[in-house]
Amino acid sequence: MDSLPLSPDQPAHSVADDGRLSSVADRSATQLARDQQVGSRPGTLAVRENSLKPRLFLFSYDDQQFTEHEYARYDELLAEFRAHPELRHWIDVRGYDDLELMQRLIDDFQLHPLQMEDVLGDYQRAKVEVFDDNRLFLVSRMTEFTKLLEIDDDQLSLFTGTNYVLTFQDDYEDCLDTVRQRIRSNFSQLKRKPPLYLAYAITDVVLDQYYPTMAAIGDYIEKLEDRILQDRPDRRVLNRILRVKKDIIRFRRMVYPEREKIAEILRMPDEVVPEEMKMYFRDCYDHAIQTLELAESYRESVSSLVELFMSNQSNRMNEVMKVLTIISSIFIPLSFVAGLYGMNFSREAPPNGPNPANMPELYQPWGYPAVLTLMALMVVFQVYYFYRKGWLSNR
Repeated sequence: MDSLPLSPDQPAHSVADDGRLSSVADRSATQLARDQQVGSRPGTLAVRENSLKPRLFLFSYDDQQFTEHEYARYDELLAEFRAHPELRHWIDVRGYDDLELMQRLIDDFQLHPLQMEDVLGDYQRAKVEVFDDNRLFLVSRMTEFTKLLEIDDDQLSLFTGTNYVLTFQDDYEDCLDTVRQRIRSNFSQLKRKPPLYLAYAITDVVLDQYYPTMAAIGDYIEKLEDRILQDRPDRRVLNRILRVKKDIIRFRRMVYPEREKIAEILRMPDEVVPEEMKMYFRDCYDHAIQTLELAESYRESVSSLVELFMSNQSNRMNEVMKVLTIISSIFIPLSFVAGLYGMNFSREAPPNGPNPANMPELYQPWGYPAVLTLMALMVVFQVYYFYRKGWLSNR
């Protein structure tokens, strides 16, 4: 997992600054829902638009040897697989855009069309199913926090057999390179274990990948918090906070089924999953629990960020209102004095002569400077009073 390349104040390419556009993940989910063929026959295979052309990889190994090859033609891969039944094999299919190939895989490996439909649907929740000869069908979701500052997830479908593991994914890049490196190693116990152990190793790496995903989210949350505390955040920061909160909630929805999937594996009879393998899957279960706890902690942190943002905005508004209130407090008495002397009562009242009650100071030679001096003294007194009260302080 790369470190977070964008700071919170940089624009994300997938979301407009005003937050009116949905994220890439939301648009993908919407497109998947739109592409569903309502009322189609169960087991009908359909490939999503813009799917990649399949790339076929075969890892063949035992405790003494190892071969790895990418095949341009499925017939060549199948021939190599059938020529070495004594070896254990990992058949890795990356890309879905070949329905004929998918149908041949169903026939050659006795897969159920409904399971292949789930594979090509590419947006299934994590699950496990047991089918013929105690073989397993597992679905997991691989995740990462992308440069677009959002969680990206891909489906990984896995079938186990007596001497093989068959995986499907609709992307050429994944998080399984560590498993491949372990197979290439001469001292890996993975090469001495049954295929179910390879299925465990793949599941374990998918779960382990959740940690850097959440770590990247945690770093981004800290940057957002610093932005709120150090600068004057605008609405774009709030939009990003809410988007991260949505991603965390979506991440929790992916991890919960993963936990239930592993719990179901642990409940399976020993003829399906031997007891010695359940020990490894218990470790996966612990990882799923820890990831859920971490996601819950980050969700609370993001909620606190929203409250911090609102508090910051409220404090800024209070500062503005304090300045306006001080200005108003200074000018209210000045307006009173100016308004008082703006009342044009007549000094002369013929035929009875001058009226001494009607502003005699208007006719004093120093009346105007005296009033200005009085008003200046009022301002000085008020400013001094506000200062002594601490109202002019920013603390």
